[in-house]
Amino acid sequence: MKKYVLASILLAMPLLIAPRSFSHCQIPCGIYGDEIRFYMIEEHIITIEKSMKMIAELSKEEEENYNQLVRWVNNKEQHANYIQEIVSQYFMTQRVKPVEQENEEQYKMYVEKMTRLHKMLIYAMKAKQTTNLENVKELKSLLASFRAVYFGAERGEHRPPQKGHGQ
Repeated sequence: MKKYVLASILLAMPLLIAPRSFSHCQIPCGIYGDEIRFYMIEEHIITIEKSMKMIAELSKEEEENYNQLVRWVNNKEQHANYIQEIVSQYFMTQRVKPVEQENEEQYKMYVEKMTRLHKMLIYAMKAKQTTNLENVKELKSLLASFRAVYFGAERGEHRPPQKGHGQ
């Protein structure tokens, strides 16, 4: 019996401790946490930034620590993937609804939202390719502007940044 319980706990452990970046069900259930997704993306951006800084710092050391360097590169990649998943699987496929061109004002807002989301996907990709902090800066800017367009100017204000994973 003890072996069964221990095995069950060990099998469930990755599900309990793994970062929860997956976006949402696609049933659709109608239960959404838009603000949470913005905070998640923000945390992933900050984590990418920290990873880039650590990669640069480790690369300058006289004695290379390849193990740590690889871990920070993997961390950067993983968090960029999380951003891409939230942007595409949550916002682009579930939350931003297509609008007909005849409704000019709503269509304009739709295009603005989708353009910002597409750019976020591109800058997340660029964050994987390099350690250029300008890509992080652009991701932060895009997230803030998407928040303002998505919620409207009165609710789109940016909150103070929080620390990311590994800080």
